[in-house]
Amino acid sequence: MSVYKSSKSPYYAYDFQLDGRRFFGSTKARNKKDAETVERQIKAKAKDDIEREKRTGNGPMTLDLAAGRYWNEVGQHHRGSSHKNTWHYLELLTQFFGKHKRLEEITDADVSALIAWRRRHTLHGKTEDKDGNPVATVSNSTVNRSTVVVLKAIFTRAKRTWKYPLPLEPNWRDHWLAMPEERVRELDDKEAEALDASVRDDYALWFEFARVTGLRRNETLIRWKNVTLKQIVTTGKRGKKVTAQITPTVRAILDQCMGHHDQFVFTYICQRPVEGRVKGDRYPITSEGAKSQWRRLKKRAKVEDFRFHDIRHDVATKLLRKTGNMRLVQKALNHSNIATTARYAHVLEDEVAEAMEQLAQSRKKPRKRRRRRLRC
Repeated sequence: MSVYKSSKSPYYAYDFQLDGRRFFGSTKARNKKDAETVERQIKAKAKDDIEREKRTGNGPMTLDLAAGRYWNEVGQHHRGSSHKNTWHYLELLTQFFGKHKRLEEITDADVSALIAWRRRHTLHGKTEDKDGNPVATVSNSTVNRSTVVVLKAIFTRAKRTWKYPLPLEPNWRDHWLAMPEERVRELDDKEAEALDASVRDDYALWFEFARVTGLRRNETLIRWKNVTLKQIVTTGKRGKKVTAQITPTVRAILDQCMGHHDQFVFTYICQRPVEGRVKGDRYPITSEGAKSQWRRLKKRAKVEDFRFHDIRHDVATKLLRKTGNMRLVQKALNHSNIATTARYAHVLEDEVAEAMEQLAQSRKKPRKRRRRRLRC
């Protein structure tokens, strides 16, 4: 038999060959009979794998192999700093499951265990802050993004593109953790004026562009090749195409950026010569640079509880209030589903109440006239 016991381990090991390939490892069984049963199961699975590889060209898909392939084909091309997050999430999956976990063996129970493990993680890996207080664990949205979203993306890629069968695929919806509804934050006039007055001069055109388009931060870092005659076409969240109309205001911004850089539209003037950069020269605004400037801008303007993404909310609410057209706002924000846009519907509540009152008043008038006629 091909099972044997080594003096270095309490478990029986297996070692056999199929189709010129060697298969060996621990059976995790302490007696020979159980070890032989495990070996038969492993051998049957190995035969199935070899047959499937001959038939489809797909060999066993371990998590390590799937994660690496997903990174090469998809993850590394995520925009801005998103690719760094994707790399981190793939590392977390490999850390939990192990490199040799096979994709088709991952079940609902495995995903539940993964989520429970991830929910215990604290912010930045610290258990206490500088004052010795316990650090909060990561949010539900972070757990979803770093487990369910990325693992589901790998499964989808494996099924659709790599033609790999996954009969035990988990029911992803069952594992999605509840998240608070995203708030909608709108700038008041004083806050808007304070931000506009506090922005650094060389970042002013970029900030104005963000304020009038409502694009996400990374979507504002456009190149000249993204600019067409009537639209700006770039890549946004999850690799989707994002368009922004070139209005007279946007055109005026673009015109002022002409000549600053041959590739990138928005640039800044170097104030401190670091990493080979020359003081006074212009360089493209990067994702990290935009984050830093936004933090400083908020501090100078003394605007509290307002994120850069809230600029997008501000544009949406004001546009909906101005037009009353939900479909128009959906298109302006590049939402694929109008349900996402519907979160801004609260701005129309006053208009709805007014319209309903007008309807009620219009119904009362004919009734009064009819009653007068009946008396006559």
